[in-house]
Amino acid sequence: MRKLYIIVLKVFLIIVSSHIKAISDEKIKIGLIVPLSGEYSYIGNSILKSTRMALNKINDDRLTVIPKDTKANPIDALKVSNELYKNGVNIIIGPVFNESNKYLEELSEVTFLSFTNKIRNNPKNVISAGVNAISQINTIKKYLSEKNLNNTIFLIPETGYKREIEEAINKSNLILKEKFIYTKDPTLLTKQIEDLTRYQQRKQNLEDEIKRIEKSNTFNKKKKIDELKKKDTLGFINFDSVIIGDFGESLKSVATSLLYTDISSERIKYITLNQWFDQSLLKETSLHPIYFPSINKDNFEIFEKEYIQNFNNKPNQISFLSYDLIGLVYYLLINNNFKTNENLFIEKNKFRGKIGIFEIDKKTITHQLNFYKIQGENFIEIF
Repeated sequence: MRKLYIIVLKVFLIIVSSHIKAISDEKIKIGLIVPLSGEYSYIGNSILKSTRMALNKINDDRLTVIPKDTKANPIDALKVSNELYKNGVNIIIGPVFNESNKYLEELSEVTFLSFTNKIRNNPKNVISAGVNAISQINTIKKYLSEKNLNNTIFLIPETGYKREIEEAINKSNLILKEKFIYTKDPTLLTKQIEDLTRYQQRKQNLEDEIKRIEKSNTFNKKKKIDELKKKDTLGFINFDSVIIGDFGESLKSVATSLLYTDISSERIKYITLNQWFDQSLLKETSLHPIYFPSINKDNFEIFEKEYIQNFNNKPNQISFLSYDLIGLVYYLLINNNFKTNENLFIEKNKFRGKIGIFEIDKKTITHQLNFYKIQGENFIEIF
């Protein structure tokens, strides 16, 4: 009986060890679809290099990434994705541009981690992995709560991104005093901001007050008049913070229009969306301080330094995301016994990446971001 037990035990151990070896030898293929030729090849090649950096850091031979060229074209994106699927790939990182997601629903067995930050109208099998508007507004919401800012105006440009912002406002349950849609036409913008801020009325209030004191017998009349003449307007501002949903020169134009209407960043909080640490904003000292949510600056600088050391040029910003996405997929695979079934992106999970914390739930990815202030010549971390 004892001999029989030993034989059964040996057989069991052989089966278990064989199973463990099979798991350890199992290869997982991940697709990467990016523009490697054409106008946007510089983005795709930067992503590819970043992916190699991530794979070297992970150092696990079980994980294989197969790159394919989309040429930034939705038809080619579908074509190369189909090739990957036939090769046993059912997780694909990419594509880069939202337009390239157009036909990917045809490959319903494949899950795509798209670099896009757009959350609207994506195919069911495409997960937006970019730093989307919901993640940014959730971070802004946290700051508003901490500072007890309860009268916020959200300025939204009349662009294709408008509905993304509006949907994110709804999904994040951000309570606003007012939502204001403005045109990006500089010839009309200032007048719109004047109307919003009641500039002409506040300017008239000042003129009326000066005239009133001039006609009065008020003590220290001249001194009071001189003090009033130093002002641009007079009157109550009925909001304490403004979120400007814009970037680059358009952002500067809106902020400058606010400043022109005597609504400076010293009187209210100027808040905007993720600016990726735009160096040109450091020079706009008259607009400081400006607040914004973003990726982790320290981690980005470390990544950028390593990338330059490896490849002797600067990475594209999107490639920083690709570095994290490789780590995210690897982390989820480990937690799912290295199986690539649909549960991978359905169950609630968190992953601490270089960008920040990724939150995964029901095929949706959001990010816990940092929050920064532009003051003087520095980006200062608030949280």
